[in-house]
Amino acid sequence: MDRGPFLDLVAELSGDPALLEATVAAARGSSPVVAELPEEETRRHTRALTDGVLAALRHDGEPGPGALAAAEALGSDRARQGVPVADFLDGFQAGRTFLVHALIAAGRARGVPADALLEGVTRIDAVTTVLIQRMVHAHRVAELELARTARESHQQMLRQLLHGEPVPVTEPLDPDAAYHCVVSGVADPAAAAGLEGVLTAQGHGLAGLVDGRLAALVTRLPEPRPHGPLLVAAPPARPARAADRYALVRRALRAGETAGLTGLWRLTDLALLTATEAEPDLGLLLAAELLDGLDPGDAFHRELAETALSYLDHGARIEATAAALHVHGNTVKYRLRRLHDLTGRSLTDPGGGPAVPHAAHWWWALRRWLAEG
Repeated sequence: MDRGPFLDLVAELSGDPALLEATVAAARGSSPVVAELPEEETRRHTRALTDGVLAALRHDGEPGPGALAAAEALGSDRARQGVPVADFLDGFQAGRTFLVHALIAAGRARGVPADALLEGVTRIDAVTTVLIQRMVHAHRVAELELARTARESHQQMLRQLLHGEPVPVTEPLDPDAAYHCVVSGVADPAAAAGLEGVLTAQGHGLAGLVDGRLAALVTRLPEPRPHGPLLVAAPPARPARAADRYALVRRALRAGETAGLTGLWRLTDLALLTATEAEPDLGLLLAAELLDGLDPGDAFHRELAETALSYLDHGARIEATAAALHVHGNTVKYRLRRLHDLTGRSLTDPGGGPAVPHAAHWWWALRRWLAEG
């Protein structure tokens, strides 16, 4: 088949400014997002791609380095401009369709054989398919680079805020909004990624690995509270106070991990546990004084201490303690009496002193004694 007439047609149209402008108009008219870009921006890419397609038709039908580079530049630029793949492909396909129709119309007017026109259109399809693949790949690469850059910037801001370093508070955080500071025991990046989505699903926030553990600043805590790894959440505060909350939450997390807690806990619920865990020696002194009659190596004595601790944890209620320990209420009463006999001290009667410190001291002493034993 003589391709000469078709190639002559392509050479004639390659330098036609009217064809370029019409192709630009077609691309902008098919995609509202592309139409929002400056017209010269669309013209620049359209000129490069049109020249590349026509050059490929004049030679061996394969897009040259210039056309491939133009396709990659289009995909990359549109990603950085925030134009989704579907929108910029709509523009490209509209421009391609217009170019094909223009070639067919001009070819028929000039008497180019139908077979030559059909072969030319087939070559255009092959060339544009290759270019589309390059565009989409470049768009995806640019998107990933932008996401990584933005995420790294956000992570750095989160670390600086939690470490108390001076840093401007920018998106996605609001310097005037109040955020819960949440710290978890999760260090594995894969597990952290899943938990990050749970923490940020119900409101604005930012999460990431800080000091080796997943930390977050979130406007709302997840409901229902997630089970699984331990998380501690501070009361909401502005980002400027995040470092103070972070230090407290980390202490509470360590105390909660020592106590074997799981799931989401509020920092204020762990206030006593956090304070007592910070002074282990003082807890041992309390245990030595209040539990002097108990032997850490005696299984029955440990059973008495565990029952007493559960009794305090359940508001000094016999039935609630019995249910928690899966024993009869009379068994709880008996063990509490035996503890009194062995220690010579009352678990609940402060002997005229303040009741709250009395109960707290017993709770602290029992926990420390059991932990040391």
